[in-house]
Amino acid sequence: MATSSIFANFNITDKKTAEDFVAALDASAHDPKRVPVSPVKPPLTDHAAIRAFLAKRNAKK
Repeated sequence: MATSSIFANFNITDKKTAEDFVAALDASAHDPKRVPVSPVKPPLTDHAAIRAFLAKRNAKK
């Protein structure tokens, strides 16, 4: 599984290895490989829109 690599033990013994590790962390944080499958919808904040959504939901029952 992918999570098993998170818990692996490793030792950083020299400055170059530490710098490479930090650079890899920075690169992965700024350029993630994962792409969202679907866009995230913002939450409803308008009272009328919330009432319409709940009315539609209750009408299906």
